[in-house]
Amino acid sequence: MKKRLEGLLQHALSRAIKGGALKSESLPPLLFEVPKNPAFGDLASTVALALARPERRPPRQIAEIVREHFGDPDGLLASVEIDGPGYLNFRFSQKFWTETLAAIHPDQPVTFANLGNGQRVQVEFVSANPTGPLTIGHGRNAVLGDAIARVLEATGHTVTREYYFNNAGRQMKLLGESVKARYLELLGEPLNLPEEGYQGQYIVDIARTLVDDNGDRLRHEPGVGRFKDAAERAIMTDIEHTLDRMDIHFDGYFNEDTLYRGGQIDEILRALRQRSLVFDRDDAVWLAGEPLGLDKDRVLVKSTGEPAYRLPDIAYHKEKLGRGFDLIIDVLGADHIAEHEEVRAAIKALGLDAERIKAIIYQFVTLTRGGEQVKMSTRRAEYVTVDELLDEVGRDVVRFFFLTRKADSHLEFDLDLAKKQSSDNPVFYVQYAHARICSLLKQAAAAGVSAVPAASAHLDLLTAPEEVAVVKLLARYQDTVEEAARALEPHRIVFYLIDLASEFHRFYNHHRVLTEDLERTAARLFLARAVATVVRSGLTLLGVSAPETM
Repeated sequence: MKKRLEGLLQHALSRAIKGGALKSESLPPLLFEVPKNPAFGDLASTVALALARPERRPPRQIAEIVREHFGDPDGLLASVEIDGPGYLNFRFSQKFWTETLAAIHPDQPVTFANLGNGQRVQVEFVSANPTGPLTIGHGRNAVLGDAIARVLEATGHTVTREYYFNNAGRQMKLLGESVKARYLELLGEPLNLPEEGYQGQYIVDIARTLVDDNGDRLRHEPGVGRFKDAAERAIMTDIEHTLDRMDIHFDGYFNEDTLYRGGQIDEILRALRQRSLVFDRDDAVWLAGEPLGLDKDRVLVKSTGEPAYRLPDIAYHKEKLGRGFDLIIDVLGADHIAEHEEVRAAIKALGLDAERIKAIIYQFVTLTRGGEQVKMSTRRAEYVTVDELLDEVGRDVVRFFFLTRKADSHLEFDLDLAKKQSSDNPVFYVQYAHARICSLLKQAAAAGVSAVPAASAHLDLLTAPEEVAVVKLLARYQDTVEEAARALEPHRIVFYLIDLASEFHRFYNHHRVLTEDLERTAARLFLARAVATVVRSGLTLLGVSAPETM
């Protein structure tokens, strides 16, 4: 919708400028929005308000000029109206809706604008420390990152999915020491877990495997040696299995310890020192906050000699930029906001293009069961894993539910709702629209009524309000996906699919599709197949299946 209207509006503005009715040499972006109230048309533009200051005249007067210069040779618009202080409201014609529906090729993939034009994008997501199984917070990260990657690929971007494998630092040391403590316990010694050590059953299972394979030969091994390595391998294998269950796969894994072995950590410190951006205090190395526009100084290397998280992250992002990505997207939890700002500030101070680095910050997830919140802590082993969630409600529900809120909004995962097989469950509601259409097409085939191509279907018969409402939503699909790609907000597709399913169910409940009127039947069958095509496309972008029976 927006593309075709943009061309008409651009032409009207150009005619007005050429004829002297408007004086502006440059035009503002031509943005459109769908009015919440259908009485205000199908699309609205604020271009007249944007031109009021440079034109030095009231926006309603500018809107009148634009309308006077509007040309519509193909009859795509039913009306162009002016509302309020100067909004331009556009209402499309029945001819436009018919042409829009005819352009959807049922059973063929929907295509989108080539927004990326091959732009190289890296999406780094999940990146959970291999210290325990993936919890529901990691699950939101995983689904969000994968959906962003899918939407970008669909719109012409060349996407690389990467997992940052954090196998260095204090948490990994605690992991190894926790496994060793359990190993010694299994050999009959008193349990002596380190403070803040990991307590899950998975730690015991790893220790038992080490006892089975090695007996007591590892008694004097350090925790950071074979114990850490064994735990890292076992936990990462489980993480990969969980991701595979969610149909999430990576193009590459980047090991944090390569930054240490390759000298990049020391290189970053030297470069920052040369720019007087680090200083020593209390046996620690600090990043100077004020020169970087940060609210306070931050520790880069602790007094123990151990780097803080932000130091290897700076080195990692420098390494990413060196690989030539046009855009680097980091999917991070809300607790990483400050750290990411520090990383970008340091990257900019090093003379690198920090504008190519973008963070998608998501809020935390709470799980409710029976109306009560489930408390979670990885170290105390009080958590719900993604595997448990998948076992209980399945991949489709998990993926869809994690995308039902904007990333920066808190997400409450209602387990009771997720298990419902009714219209109350949003994923069931959308999938049922697809299954319902598949059943309808089977009924039509059994009755000897075959689906016909757009050229043979009298789509101009689809004039009932419920039919037009469905077509209008179908016309918004490509715009919705392209907007989701630009904003990196796949939840827009979720909301769209729920709206489309709602309008289709309303149409289906008001009108019989298989009737004695063969021309009307053919038109409605085409409409139904178009809906199935779009629903299937949207669900695929979300990583959710489109079942034919339910």
